[in-house]
Amino acid sequence: MADDKERAHGAWRAAERIKRLSDRLVGIGPVGVGLDGVLAWVPGVGTAYSVGAGALLMYHGFTARASLPTLARMAAYLVLDSAASVPPVIGWAVDTLFPGHLMAAGALQKDIEARHGASELPPTWYGRRSRQGRSVRAAPKVP
Repeated sequence: MADDKERAHGAWRAAERIKRLSDRLVGIGPVGVGLDGVLAWVPGVGTAYSVGAGALLMYHGFTARASLPTLARMAAYLVLDSAASVPPVIGWAVDTLFPGHLMAAGALQKDIEARHGASELPPTWYGRRSRQGRSVRAAPKVP
C-alpha cells in the first residue's frame, strides 16, 4: 500500500512538472504559455512535443493506477490538444491557447489526491498560498 502511494505521488509530481513546462512556463493571470504553445508555431516540432508530453502524462496515469474515467478524460484532452495543431496558423493559435496538458495533468492529480491524499511536496517546491489566496514563493533559508 505504501508503494502504491509513493508511486502515485511520484506521478503527481511528474504531472506538475509537465503541466508547468507545457502550459504555464509564463503566466499572466488565468492565461499561460509554455513550450507546447511556443513550439506549436514550428511545423512538426509542436506536434511531436505535444504527443510526447501527452504520452508521458498517460504513462504516469497508468503507473499511478488512475481510474479508467480519468484516463479517458486525460486522453480526450490530449487528443484535442495535439489535433488542434494540425491546421496551419489558426490551429497553431488554438494550440497556443488551449491548455490540454494542464487539464490532463489536473485530472490525474485530482484522481491521485482522491485516492491517496494531497501530495507531500514541500511548499518551496511548487509555491505556497498566502492567506489572501495569492501564490507566493517561500523565502530562502539564511545560513
